[in-house]
Amino acid sequence: MQRPTFFISFFTHNCLTLEKSLPISIRLSRLCAMLALFFTIMSSGFAQEKAEKVKLDAIVKDFTLKDAAGTSHTLYKLSEEKPATVVLFLATQCPIVTDYAERIVTLVKTYGEKNVQFIGINSNRQENVKEIAEYSEKHKFEFTVLKDPENNIADYFRARRTPEVFLLDAKRVLRYIGAIDNSPKEPTKHYLRNALDLVITGENISKESKKTRAVGCTIKRVRKTKVDRTP
Repeated sequence: MQRPTFFISFFTHNCLTLEKSLPISIRLSRLCAMLALFFTIMSSGFAQEKAEKVKLDAIVKDFTLKDAAGTSHTLYKLSEEKPATVVLFLATQCPIVTDYAERIVTLVKTYGEKNVQFIGINSNRQENVKEIAEYSEKHKFEFTVLKDPENNIADYFRARRTPEVFLLDAKRVLRYIGAIDNSPKEPTKHYLRNALDLVITGENISKESKKTRAVGCTIKRVRKTKVDRTP
């Protein structure tokens, strides 16, 4: 986005040049009106860029994405009547995701028995649906994995890495953001498990436990023409 000072200079120069034959009061009045319109448009644009970002302890909006077979799924339908939903950002080419693959399968099995929904999302620009399907089959991912081709959902969640998790409660309120645990190899702290146990039983997660730092591969985003949200 170009700097506002450029537009102000442009409006000022052109308006006064085109209307220099008019009385100064009329010229200034028209200039002010055009500047007011310009700032309204700019403010709207900035608001749109900053809007639509998920927040802790707020309801997550619905979204629709397709799986590797081309079938559309919505968050609200998948999470319907579930005590908790885990949105998990994944990749096929990230070795750290592969380190976690068996652990993810165990989590899905353990908490699937408690009716928890797991939703995988792949937002990497270079990974296609065929790779996603093959990777899911290879690692026995028995949960829905969706493709986020324009990174819109990754942007909304502010997801930066894979694996990174976002835990929603029964009302789809975001309750936890971050890592599955504290080590891809030998974890001693199980952040997601602890958060899930609390959410399922309707208990509160302490403020200091609501967010942890996810460690993994960066999501390779599609470069936007208007707004580049690449971390």
